[in-house]
Amino acid sequence: MRLKVENMSCGHCANAVTKASQNVPGVVDANVDLEAGELAVSGTPDKAALIAAIDKAGYPAQVIEG
Repeated sequence: MRLKVENMSCGHCANAVTKASQNVPGVVDANVDLEAGELAVSGTPDKAALIAAIDKAGYPAQVIEG
């Protein structure tokens, strides 16, 4: 699954998004592409729960693939 994540501008942002997504049940791995402003997640997380966790960390997100 790939998500477009808003407001990421630095390594701290990428770490916050990665950590938030890894706390969602079903996420096996999470990788941020800071330059593209995207997050790639493997596993079978609930999409709404994943988006909510990333949003709660301060980074609005939406699924773009998966």
